[in-house]
Amino acid sequence: MVSRTSKFRGSRTHGRGKKAGRGAGLRGGRGNAGLHKHKWISIVKYCPDYFGHHGFKRPQSVVYSKITMNLSEVEQFLPSLSKNGFAEEKGGKWTVDLTKMGVDKLLGSGRIRMPLTIKVAEASATAQEKLKEAGGNLIKE
Repeated sequence: MVSRTSKFRGSRTHGRGKKAGRGAGLRGGRGNAGLHKHKWISIVKYCPDYFGHHGFKRPQSVVYSKITMNLSEVEQFLPSLSKNGFAEEKGGKWTVDLTKMGVDKLLGSGRIRMPLTIKVAEASATAQEKLKEAGGNLIKE
């Protein structure tokens, strides 16, 4: 008896018709099927970084970012800062302790109208200028 394969020698579709047996059979599988096997060349050629890990994420215990605050925020939140014990008024002048509050750096965004004495570890150049213009001063701790 003739085998099935040899029976179809010379025929284009081996009895499967134009759509090659359905079920994504003509395309070598659906979606990403075969990327490690019969579609490997296309991966190597067009998307060489498709598989594997890339880059490095630093552990969060090592990553450190400074806690910052703007001058305008200091002036805006003076009542709540004094309530919480981070600011006090003596003779019409306010003293604000940002280090006690946990702020690392003072930034110079916004306007400041009243003279303030601010205790902080670091301050930007614009923050220092604006404080002096308003008649306040900065104490670095």
